[in-house]
Amino acid sequence: MILQALYNYYQILLNDPPEGVEIAEPGYSNAPVSYALNLSEQGELLDIIPLFVPVQQGKKTVELPKRMNVPEQVKRSVNIAANFLCDNATYVLGLTGKEAKDPDYAQKRFEAFRERNVQLLQKADSPAAHAVIAFLQKYNPKTASQHSVIARHLEGLLEGGNLIFQVEGKNALDDTEIRRAWENSRTGQQTTEMQCLVTGQKELVARLHPDIKGVPGAQTKGASLVSFNLDAFTSYGKEQGANSPISQRVASGYGVALNYLLSRQNPNQPIFLGDTAVVYWADAPDKRYASAFYSFLNPEYQQEQEEGKTEEAHDKNKRKRANNAEKMLGEVAKSVEQGRAIDLAKLREDLDDNTRFYVLGLAPNASRLAVRFFLTEPFGVFAERIMQHYEDLQIEKEYANQPTYISPYRILAECVSPKVTQRDEEVKKSWSLLGGAFMRSILMGTPYPENLYNAILNRIRHDGEETTANNRVRSVKINYIRTAYIKAHLIRKYRRYGKNPYQEVLQMSLNESYKNTPYVLGRLFAVLEKVQKEAIGDTINATIKDRYFTAACATPASVFPTLLRLSNYWTSKAEYGGASDRKIQTLLNMLDAAPFPARLNLEEQGIFVLGYYHQKAAFYKTNSNLNE
Repeated sequence: MILQALYNYYQILLNDPPEGVEIAEPGYSNAPVSYALNLSEQGELLDIIPLFVPVQQGKKTVELPKRMNVPEQVKRSVNIAANFLCDNATYVLGLTGKEAKDPDYAQKRFEAFRERNVQLLQKADSPAAHAVIAFLQKYNPKTASQHSVIARHLEGLLEGGNLIFQVEGKNALDDTEIRRAWENSRTGQQTTEMQCLVTGQKELVARLHPDIKGVPGAQTKGASLVSFNLDAFTSYGKEQGANSPISQRVASGYGVALNYLLSRQNPNQPIFLGDTAVVYWADAPDKRYASAFYSFLNPEYQQEQEEGKTEEAHDKNKRKRANNAEKMLGEVAKSVEQGRAIDLAKLREDLDDNTRFYVLGLAPNASRLAVRFFLTEPFGVFAERIMQHYEDLQIEKEYANQPTYISPYRILAECVSPKVTQRDEEVKKSWSLLGGAFMRSILMGTPYPENLYNAILNRIRHDGEETTANNRVRSVKINYIRTAYIKAHLIRKYRRYGKNPYQEVLQMSLNESYKNTPYVLGRLFAVLEKVQKEAIGDTINATIKDRYFTAACATPASVFPTLLRLSNYWTSKAEYGGASDRKIQTLLNMLDAAPFPARLNLEEQGIFVLGYYHQKAAFYKTNSNLNE
């Protein structure tokens, strides 16, 4: 199913290629090329032409190798295997900067390159083929550094980029005879003809599947989506690709499509959650489906960009993501403005909700890729489920400038300590599986992972206050994002059961009439904290939240009697102590006659946190109204 969907997308790209992108035909692949060796028709090296192109990366413009369609490249590990007419300087020129144990390290690779290329080019009757053959037969790697043309570019050549051949300024790969020789050689490879599992036709099957690049943590040379590199993976004595026969045509096509989705050429770049790279595409040439999908999952980036005009972004990573998102969002996504609700109807305007849409999550796994999830639904179904996710998260904000829509990444980032400087890396290392599970629950409309709920509560237990760059003290223990997630988690957990025991508390703001014990205790703790501050002031070293919140949340009976005795002193000292005392009595009257519970389970602890947050938000709301 995955390969079939990717191959269908490859055919869409081939028929309607994105602007400025070359989609490789079967038998070819799109690879970065650094230099072209310009030869005369007699095979003399005339010049080496750099093929770098300027690319905008954030605020910088960098020079990167030009991407070109070249003959499909071989898979290497430690073996010697030469490509056809496109390879690095070690193979093409016998040059290497490595200190290898084998003194003939580069010579052996050049010999392999010369042997394979001469053998294939002899089947092409054209001046370009003759020129390349003449060059390879005359060239001597041992005297290469003395060649004036090579010496000028020696440092760049040793960096490892790919080289191609030009003859009198014309790309040898464009020569009709050379292309014919290459394509004929592929059909003559020693492969088995079997029924392809994707097309159903009898074709030559791919022995090895193409390398997929762009998944963080995977090998830099690329990793396979399908491979059978150990005997334990094979059946009936079959080897490699014969265990699940996929034709060479389909294997090449899905590899091109997946590499494009993971590359920088794709305007709708992957979404990274933990160690999972999420790619997405529609079964249609219209790119607005993918742009709209990206906007659904990253609405707050637009808001961050606007916030950046009035205050500095919190760190470099956040700015980088915001700038990348700005570049990536398509025309449709621009309709999402700061402070406005996402206009779902606008984002989906002129888009067919019935168009089939695919979401694929990939993670590194040694030399292969692990499929975290693969989901396919009509585009409209995904859109509705994502909007349901945001609706479940809705809760009263602490500050007006906080994002209305919280992206999945920001929720995952709350699972790591705020003291960690490289939060992206920590999320990837600590919660590698959680990112994929969280994204799958959003897109399938199912309950969130329990591990994520536990991780959020764990951070609430351990975190305290944080001092920002502006020397402002900010509480990260119980904040807007964590509380919003707790609310959404409990809503989705019981949605399938039809009746939610906490329905009355899972709302935007305070429910003063709700008498659930954990909720009332959370509210009571907020009132006690407030009256302590009113009595002692803000100069106190540690508030009751710093010292008692974790115990009050988990084991109320061990803490609240002490706090109530202390409250008698605070109410007598505070300016509005009488009002606070009446509030405390009102909340105590809402509790059952039974004493404070000895222990609260995890769900009740979440309700306690919600009660505390709602009551604090109600205080701010009252103060704001008074100021107005």
